[in-house]
Amino acid sequence: MTVIHRLCAGLLLGLWLAGLPAPAQAQTLRWAGRGDIGTLDPHSFNEGLTDSVLGHVYEQLARRNRQQQIEPALAERWEVVNDTTWRFTMRAGVKFSDGTPLTAADAVFSIERAQQASSQQAFFARQLGKPVLLDERRFELRLDKPNPLLLEHQQNVRIMSAAWSRANRSEQVPNFSKKEEAASTRRAMGTGPFAIESFEPGVRITLVRHAGWWDRFEGNVARVVYTPIANDSTRTAALLSGDIHFTHDTPPADIARLARDHAVKLLQGPENRVLFFVMDMGRDELLHASVKGRNPFKDPRVRQAFAVAIDAEAIKAATMRGQSVPTGCAATSAVGCLAPELEQRVPPDPARARALLAQAGYAEGFEVTLDCPNDRYVNDQAICVAVAAMLGRVGVKVRVDARPKTLFFQKIERFDTSFYLLGWGGGTTDAQGLLDPIVHRPEPRSQKGSYNYGRIGDETADAWIDAAGVEMNVERRRELIARVQRRVHEQQFLLPLHRQMITWAARRNVSAVVMPDAAVRVQWVRID
Repeated sequence: MTVIHRLCAGLLLGLWLAGLPAPAQAQTLRWAGRGDIGTLDPHSFNEGLTDSVLGHVYEQLARRNRQQQIEPALAERWEVVNDTTWRFTMRAGVKFSDGTPLTAADAVFSIERAQQASSQQAFFARQLGKPVLLDERRFELRLDKPNPLLLEHQQNVRIMSAAWSRANRSEQVPNFSKKEEAASTRRAMGTGPFAIESFEPGVRITLVRHAGWWDRFEGNVARVVYTPIANDSTRTAALLSGDIHFTHDTPPADIARLARDHAVKLLQGPENRVLFFVMDMGRDELLHASVKGRNPFKDPRVRQAFAVAIDAEAIKAATMRGQSVPTGCAATSAVGCLAPELEQRVPPDPARARALLAQAGYAEGFEVTLDCPNDRYVNDQAICVAVAAMLGRVGVKVRVDARPKTLFFQKIERFDTSFYLLGWGGGTTDAQGLLDPIVHRPEPRSQKGSYNYGRIGDETADAWIDAAGVEMNVERRRELIARVQRRVHEQQFLLPLHRQMITWAARRNVSAVVMPDAAVRVQWVRID
């Protein structure tokens, strides 16, 4: 077979899989970003790009629409039977991409699977209580206490085929931190708008349209080829030349140039994502520091010194090129900051930082390693380098250890860190979505604090977070969250830096919808 014949055959196969009526309507979206996804298993790794790509394959019981409201998805309806019982009815006629029908048993299986200790979605899944099958289309979630955020939590629990998982020995969630793998790591079976055709880690991911999808496509993309291109200049050049159609990772340094180019367009909007620094408050001696026999970060004066040494406005101007909104509040969105005075950061004060360090017994400073991803957040490595320079001016020598996100997350998940950069966000603006997993001290049973790799927090903050998590009175709950956010600030448990702006870049003929959760939804993309 000649190269031309192979290309034609591949195109015809893609059109057949896509179920499109005419070849002229079939479009392939060539999408690129800085990083690669970590796995195809929807419960193994909780990370933005991985969730964004897998969101085309696996779906939830309920989802967010364009207005950011929660609406039915795989569940056509639900009812709150009482404060601790929710009953769901699955949508009729939904099929997995292998043609098997979706049932309530698949939902029960997926929730129980996501609740396993090896799942990075366990915290969210365990907030759903015990799933109990009622019949082919109905099941209940039975909780031991009220959960006002149950519909938010279920969005992190994507529904798998129980039959496919069992046939492929993927009932257990592979532990991503331990580099475990299963069939679900490299293959997938979901109900979503696309199916995985191939996955070559580090090279490309190819998706094809699921012709039997239960919902309506608003775009005309039949095939998606995602390619990781780590180098910013190479990725921008590929967009300008037309080798790719779209990137969700637009380098801030290239925004002005791209805005002037008539072949491309920028798609922008605010993101529900806050970036912050975390210090190890758990160990008696830091792992990666020059100080021996003690831990400077246990002293709130040291944490305060770091806070006032960092100039978020300078980072916004020089590193982010204006594409960030500085904040001092532990909330993914300004709407979720219920102590609004914290939105205004404390002005940088190097002299005060040096004085605080001296009071804590570190007048000569110390050395510490800052762990940072280099392909996860906008300008993440550059942010860490800038912060290292700022801390250097007050006597703290910081070594930046920047790694690809898959290696970075595996490192911090092993608690192999003393000081690190992390971002948190998604669809929800409710601060509980950050406070439970990040600020609460680790609690194995509930999985609260499952992303608290610095062992930050205290008993007081935990009590207020727990109370807010079961409080059904809106005003009382708002007050509890505001108390926690003020305590986080007073104790500098976290050092919030800024919220990112979303800037996507696309060829002029590509239309896409920017959502605050920063997830790409190819079913809404149109190529003219």
